Amino acid sequence: MKKTVLSFTLAASVLALSACSGNASDDEVIVTSKDGDITKSEFYQEMKDSVGEQALQMMVIEKVLDSKYDVSDKDVQAEYDDVKKQLGDNFDQYLAQQGQTADGFKKAIKLNKLQEAALTDGIEVSDEELNKSLEEKSTELKASHILVADEETAKEVKKKADAGEDFAKLAKEYSTEEGADESGGELGWFGEGKMVAEFWNAAVAMKKGTISEPVQSEFGFHIIKLEDKRKTDDKEPSKEDKEKAKQELKLAKADTSTIVEKVAKLMKESDVKVKDKDLKSAMDMFNQSNSEVKDDGTDAPDEDAPVEEDEK
Repeated sequence: MKKTVLSFTLAASVLALSACSGNASDDEVIVTSKDGDITKSEFYQEMKDSVGEQALQMMVIEKVLDSKYDVSDKDVQAEYDDVKKQLGDNFDQYLAQQGQTADGFKKAIKLNKLQEAALTDGIEVSDEELNKSLEEKSTELKASHILVADEETAKEVKKKADAGEDFAKLAKEYSTEEGADESGGELGWFGEGKMVAEFWNAAVAMKKGTISEPVQSEFGFHIIKLEDKRKTDDKEPSKEDKEKAKQELKLAKADTSTIVEKVAKLMKESDVKVKDKDLKSAMDMFNQSNSEVKDDGTDAPDEDAPVEEDEK
């Protein structure tokens, strides 16, 4: 599951802290033993000391985002089922490694989707962009490439390939990719998402039989030879397919660094106040963001902006 910058893996802890805020007395005994009991208030204190600030952040963020953006249980369940399907028999092990229950994982999914909604709020996707994306999703490419460490070498390889030298031989001579000695740089057929974005974006725009200019990625510089291109699905995309593709395009355009500022603004509007003095610093990053906005003179807060109270 993709995570935005404010996503935490503390959903199970949040559930535990939430359970401590019910109507029952804080002195309610939740564990008994011959060596002593554990009360609800003692459990709350322990959870607060260990994960309190992050868990509180998560709960407040969810509340303020949930009041503005709509993430349905159906959407959450769909992503949960998708992850479970992808992981198969390893799903339970994955939850255990994350320290989560099924309910906790769903809470994490919901929080992630709420943050995505905030990040993409106001971002537009044109019909042309959407249609291009949908077309690429139903396209497969067959290509070879030569991977080198620097642009100078890449230009040298490109020049030799354009002059008609055998591409596979050049790959065996120059490519730093493991296995290139045997494969000659051949990659076979692949679709969107199988290669890094820079590689895919360059290759999908090429014509069959052409050789690319050097394409830089995190791995180095690629010289790509597009050998073939084919459609994998002529079926009309469903409404769900279009919505998913549109959201992916919005996220690609979104600036993740703005999420703290957006959440901080919503917290200010929601008049968030932390009553527990031990947890008051949990919202510091958001209060600081509001202060920075004020210093810039772009969105000065009102005099009654949220202030954490010292009283517990």
